[in-house]
Amino acid sequence: MATRTDGLGGRLLAMANAKTLADRLGYRFGFTWNSRKITDQESHTVDLVQNIFSAEFIARHWLGEKIRSADFDILGNTAFAPSDLEAMASRGGRRGWICNEFNALDFFRDGGSSPLQRSETLRGFGFASAVWRALDAAATCRLPGPMAALHLRSGDIVHGSNRRRLIFADKVIPSTLAKAIVSELSSKGLTTLLVGQDRAMLDYLQARTGALRTDDFGAGEFKDEALGAFFEMALMARCRQIHAGTSIYAVVASVMGDMPCVGPGALFGKSRAADIILEELRTNEADYHPLEAAFGYQWTFLALEGETSPTRARELLNKAQALDPENDGYDLKMAAAHFRDGDYAAGEAILKSRMLSQARLRRKIPLPIMDIMTNLMGGWLVMERDFEFFFAAARAGHPYAMACSAYVLLEALGDQASAVEMADRLVTMEPGNPIFRRIRRRVGMGRKPRSGGLAKAKWRLGRLRWG
Repeated sequence: MATRTDGLGGRLLAMANAKTLADRLGYRFGFTWNSRKITDQESHTVDLVQNIFSAEFIARHWLGEKIRSADFDILGNTAFAPSDLEAMASRGGRRGWICNEFNALDFFRDGGSSPLQRSETLRGFGFASAVWRALDAAATCRLPGPMAALHLRSGDIVHGSNRRRLIFADKVIPSTLAKAIVSELSSKGLTTLLVGQDRAMLDYLQARTGALRTDDFGAGEFKDEALGAFFEMALMARCRQIHAGTSIYAVVASVMGDMPCVGPGALFGKSRAADIILEELRTNEADYHPLEAAFGYQWTFLALEGETSPTRARELLNKAQALDPENDGYDLKMAAAHFRDGDYAAGEAILKSRMLSQARLRRKIPLPIMDIMTNLMGGWLVMERDFEFFFAAARAGHPYAMACSAYVLLEALGDQASAVEMADRLVTMEPGNPIFRRIRRRVGMGRKPRSGGLAKAKWRLGRLRWG
């Protein structure tokens, strides 16, 4: 079964994986889906199950809005074969398997059998009649010749809260690289189809490059967001190539068309792409929305991180932050660059300024800047490679670096004893600092349990013990 609760693309890809596997093994397939519209203003709208799928498909496969996940095993983190599933099933106690990982089929082993193919499965879903009309409309569009799709996702990664995380940059091809991609594709005899969320940006790129937009083929006629998405994915699937980041929206289109999704590296190496972006920003930065330009600098910084000097890293971060001053992800990386360069005082000043500002608006620990350091997103910690530099600044006696390090020791590394020891030092150094006292209490309580009402209640009672 597939039980994802994120956007349309993520749900469809998980369903395609799960049903492909179930069909190969002769098992039943099921999925969960909401029966009321869910709107995330930053990125997507997920429509009602009956608006996406046919009544027959729902009757056969829909399991409701959610299921009790504890009743199922999880597939997709380690290699498995049909015999492994049969052995697990024979032991009883489980109703089946949840298959939500996008790469779950990469873990499947079935001897000399042919690889699992998702394309036919996805195309065979029982969609609602309105969805089929959107798919058919895309299938009958007259294309001007060989085309390549360029997916310019923005939403929550460029304009929303996830831009602070700095770990989703590979999901997006920067709009500041688009002109060069269109030019390169044109040299190969391909007309570019621009697909994206920022209509003003698509209009600008069309005017500058001659690329086509999905609106030129009728996308604007679909007022319903989900139907427009199906139309665009099906139109992308007709292109000879799909150029995109790792956005699942584009991956679903590639599955529909049974072709791979390729990133900027297919045309330019990361270093060359970074040079192109920086040159575009040098000459045309004013043409872009400030957050689009900031993301160009962010993408370049992340592409070159570890290969460029701390001074160069700070230059890129300064340019990004000037355009997006509320993004505390840049503060963290700037502090890390100073720490890496041995300039502890400069990095400490950045942390102190941001933490004091955030503490005036939020008493609870973690402060937002601390949460970025320890919040695992998509299996990644954005600051993991920088932990050692924060720890070095902490050992040198810089209190705000110590505050961040104490929380990292607890939440990211699970070392409560060291976290408490460091927090004790903090309070000793500045006994009147309310931030440090709250951090001491928080690390003393330990990690918050992820589940279990009783465990969470006991954890909350720890506040009394630690004052």
